Amino acid sequence: MTEERKTAAIIGAGPAGLTAALELMRRSDVRPLLFEASDMVGGISRTANFDGYRMDIGGHRFFSKSDWVMAWWEQILPLESLPAAHGGQIGITYRNQRRDITTGGDADRIQDPERVMLVRDRLSRIYFLGRFFDYPLRLDLSTISKLGLLRFLKAGVSYAKAALAPRRPERSLEDFLINRFGSELYRTFFQSYTEKVWGVPCAEISAEWGAQRIKGLSLTRAVLHAVVRAAGGAGAGRSAEVHTSLVERFLYPKYGPGQLWEEVAAQVEAGGGEIRLSHAVESLSVKNSRIAQVGIRDVRTGATTSIAIDYVISTMAVKDLVQSFAPAAPEGVRRVAAQLPYRDFITVGIVANRMKHRTARRTAEGAILLPDNWIYVQDPDVRLGRLQIFNNWSPSLVPDPAKVSLGLEYFCNEDDDLWRLSDAKMQALAIKELEHIGLVDASDVLAANVIRVPKAYPAYFGSYAEFGSIRKYTDAIENLFLVGRNGMHRYNNQDHSMLTAKAAVDNIISGRLDKSNIWDINLDDEYHEQK
Repeated sequence: MTEERKTAAIIGAGPAGLTAALELMRRSDVRPLLFEASDMVGGISRTANFDGYRMDIGGHRFFSKSDWVMAWWEQILPLESLPAAHGGQIGITYRNQRRDITTGGDADRIQDPERVMLVRDRLSRIYFLGRFFDYPLRLDLSTISKLGLLRFLKAGVSYAKAALAPRRPERSLEDFLINRFGSELYRTFFQSYTEKVWGVPCAEISAEWGAQRIKGLSLTRAVLHAVVRAAGGAGAGRSAEVHTSLVERFLYPKYGPGQLWEEVAAQVEAGGGEIRLSHAVESLSVKNSRIAQVGIRDVRTGATTSIAIDYVISTMAVKDLVQSFAPAAPEGVRRVAAQLPYRDFITVGIVANRMKHRTARRTAEGAILLPDNWIYVQDPDVRLGRLQIFNNWSPSLVPDPAKVSLGLEYFCNEDDDLWRLSDAKMQALAIKELEHIGLVDASDVLAANVIRVPKAYPAYFGSYAEFGSIRKYTDAIENLFLVGRNGMHRYNNQDHSMLTAKAAVDNIISGRLDKSNIWDINLDDEYHEQK
């Protein structure tokens, strides 16, 4: 007789859930059973397909300061064999050092040239007053000429004021940004876009959001980075010294982020794990401080079932998780969870003949477009927040290389006026705004589609200030582990989500009950519990 194999129910098949599943397969005898409410794996890191045009929902650069994450990705999809046009080598800030990847150096690992990671150049800019500004901002002659001397002088004075007399205590995101950029640059380059994203004034958003997403970046850091780069300093390529917002190259799956996570899912199933798509977890039965059973509903048929499990790794929205406990969580915990705010997301995919800005150029493939991955639209006259150019993420996302494939990103709340627009009206709004800001003529648009993502961004306002009561309650459930962005109500990047999943698996294997190591992920720049 042998002991029956233990089972872990993993709620959600996004980056965190799939990472946890594969790590359990590789490192333990615990069998992962994933439940995904949608009909696709990858979560927000999936790749949507619209008549052959592939769309990266939200945009995902594959770069991390974690050696473990970078190696993990490369084990799933090896690096491309680089063409001789790169002069034999190409540098990328990689594995905490500048790595020179040699042409063809990984060719022996590549069995299928369609299943590879590409090395891509990163360019993100701010679009304001019909002009493009570098992001991160640079204090150079180009910026001065575009801003105008008067606005530039105001920016310098306000930055000096912020440096000499910073706002203390730093309570809000407004405080956080003004302390790092000054009030003039904050109003010019950050306020409008940030308030589009969150739908509330920056003064009402916790400064913790800035600590999560912007971390140590400041105008001083951006200027120093530019100076070191211009001087060719030896330290310019060290990942531990280069903020992620300054990374200039990154890895990217040839067919978008969903390609990598689909490969992970295939490996999980090949190893004996199970992934049930269109299955939503609706109840968690708690007994003696442990989850004893998981109640699941088949989204397609409505059929329900209950499964006994040994562990639960949850990436589902905390708001929904807390409501699923039986017996019910304490009233105070339920109240905080019910009032947790989220920001929802709409991407409008646009296929066009060309982009029309005066700086647009024809690519080698024949498309007339701008060179950016992302464009942050600061213009307060439009609701468009950010624009992706999918050609520049990977040419393989675009079946007709002479056409331009765009993703227009809108931020909203479920059931607000934007969310309630029909697909046809949403497409019409996107095309109108593209024309208004002077990037595409409506007559050049060939096709459009709409993708809606609820609870895309956990928000740092409202009842979030009381989130500690939820953590205290859920941490006390011994075999429950909260990981990932929505699972922790924390605006993590994909690599942070993976690291929280790894930490949860570490705890399961070691029998550790304290979950602080999971919550400590992404509290500082180096992903260490202590500096």
